[in-house]
Amino acid sequence: MKKVLVIGGGYGGLRAIESLYKYDDIAITLIDKNPFHYLQTEAYGYIAGRFDVHEVAIDLKNWCEGFKERVTFVHSEVTSVDFEEKMVSLMDEEKLQYDYLIIATGAKTHFFSFIEGLRENSFGVKSLERAHNFRVAFEDLIYKKLRHEEAYKDGELNIAVGGAGLSGVEVAAEMAYVLETYSKTIGDTAKEIHIYLIDASETILPGMGKYSIEKTHKRLESLGVKILTGAFINSVDESHIFFKNGEKLHYNFMIFTGGIKASELNYDMQTQKNDINQLIASEELNVQGHKEVFAIGDCVEIKDNEGNVLPPTAQIAEKSAEYVAKTIRKRIDGVRSEAFDADVQGIFIALGGKYAVGEVFKFIKVKGYVAYLLKKAITHAYYLGLRLRINTGFKNRIR
Repeated sequence: MKKVLVIGGGYGGLRAIESLYKYDDIAITLIDKNPFHYLQTEAYGYIAGRFDVHEVAIDLKNWCEGFKERVTFVHSEVTSVDFEEKMVSLMDEEKLQYDYLIIATGAKTHFFSFIEGLRENSFGVKSLERAHNFRVAFEDLIYKKLRHEEAYKDGELNIAVGGAGLSGVEVAAEMAYVLETYSKTIGDTAKEIHIYLIDASETILPGMGKYSIEKTHKRLESLGVKILTGAFINSVDESHIFFKNGEKLHYNFMIFTGGIKASELNYDMQTQKNDINQLIASEELNVQGHKEVFAIGDCVEIKDNEGNVLPPTAQIAEKSAEYVAKTIRKRIDGVRSEAFDADVQGIFIALGGKYAVGEVFKFIKVKGYVAYLLKKAITHAYYLGLRLRINTGFKNRIR
């Protein structure tokens, strides 16, 4: 029986386990410092108050129990990895041996150090805790405005979203949609709250297709989002964002989605990394030249067969996980494995309410309700799969 350790219960880690589970000669252990799986792709809806916590979080212990004792969950933080001894050390000083190791620790928000005050005065979305804190702040702002509390009674209030990539755009659109909906019942209270979307690039969604950029821009404008592109943030204090051109913007709350960096575990690994601390892996996603150690998802720099760096998305995390599971099977069987080869097949952008924009296979382009239904179907299928696994685990416990 081969022991496979998976560090990280994100999209990649869970998909790797699902792919490895079918092999009877493999025992799997999942390790995560959080007891839950966070659906980061749904953060926009949770932050804006449209989704509840049960729609963006899944209990990992219960999920693992759905594999009928074939998968073990360890709720702990990994402190170090000894590649030579094939050993993982945990926070409580426990050590776990492995035959194969999958590092799937994901990434966190990169609050750029060259922007003074950014980390201290803004929220991120890469962790459930930070997303929850912003949700509370957003709802509290609306509540205080509704009550006409002295500090919020008169004048306009601004919510700033730093970073106009996929996450930033989705968060801005959903909050703007919620405020538009609220305005039908609480009137000017909602209309006096404005969403600013800020990015240093000359366009929103830098790197994406022209269709997605144009349709998204049009939708954001229709929702009243104020878009500031080519805007370089110099510093942030508790009430203002200062730009390099000398201008400033007063804000009440700020969320930052402008960058990522790999999680802390990468810092302690004596291996090659890029400038955002992602691991540099081989063509077969091996780390440090060790054929039994793999890295998947946002914690590693992943390239396509032409050498282009692939975006850190749930789609790529899952594809890399499926590839690694197959490669581990081949290594056990002594079969030659091929290099990882994948690209982004499509992307859907949630833009408030029942509206989305999508591009699939580079030539299929959809917008509006149809795109929303397609995105919803993909998300629902993923979420349903997690819930069914938990239900299986629950039935196993009560027998």
